[in-house]
Amino acid sequence: MTFSSSAKDPISVTTKPNYRPTGEIHVIIGPMFAGKTTALLRRVKLESNDGRNVVMIKSSKDTRYAIDAVVTHDGTKFPCWSLPDLSSFKQRFGVDAYEKVDVIGIDEAQFFDDLYDFCCNAADLDGKTVVVAGLDGDYLRKSFGSVLDIIPLADTVTKLTARCELCNKRAFFTFRKTNETETELIGGADMYMPVCRQHYVNGQSVNEAGKMVLESHKLPSSLILETTLVTP
Repeated sequence: MTFSSSAKDPISVTTKPNYRPTGEIHVIIGPMFAGKTTALLRRVKLESNDGRNVVMIKSSKDTRYAIDAVVTHDGTKFPCWSLPDLSSFKQRFGVDAYEKVDVIGIDEAQFFDDLYDFCCNAADLDGKTVVVAGLDGDYLRKSFGSVLDIIPLADTVTKLTARCELCNKRAFFTFRKTNETETELIGGADMYMPVCRQHYVNGQSVNEAGKMVLESHKLPSSLILETTLVTP
């Protein structure tokens, strides 16, 4: 007995799912002055030179060097979109224009709360290559923003180091020179410096000791008033 099949038979019909190519996520982290922005711009420029359409985004919170450009500490510039969040980028940039973008660079990524969702959608669903640069830790060496959250999503992770400002050894941490305690305190060399582990620990110890000394010498306001009144 023989069996014949026609184009209408389910077994002979071949269907190909309409897959959209997925993208990539590359993360560049490290302390301040480690060259993260320089590495980001280098990668984006290489992609552009290869004929790919690129766009750069940075947080609107960072206005240190320019409003509409990503700027390295040595003055290298690249035009960018300055945004308060990433979720609004596609609408502001334009849906048609977004479709043509191949590579998205994100600088100062620690300031974007919606970083994880944006990277997921851009790489997994939209097929974009996303290159992210940001601080992995704050001045207390604690997780800063959502940068560490996207490590599990990343194709590659590059941790850069700087040079310790005090001994010239490799610097992994950012030391805050001022007494402010808020996490988001935007500044440059006037407020921060890269340090090695030894000088970070020693520096923090000096800061804490200094605070304790200042606290121990503080007088109650009533005592200060009394002292002032009896002074001839």
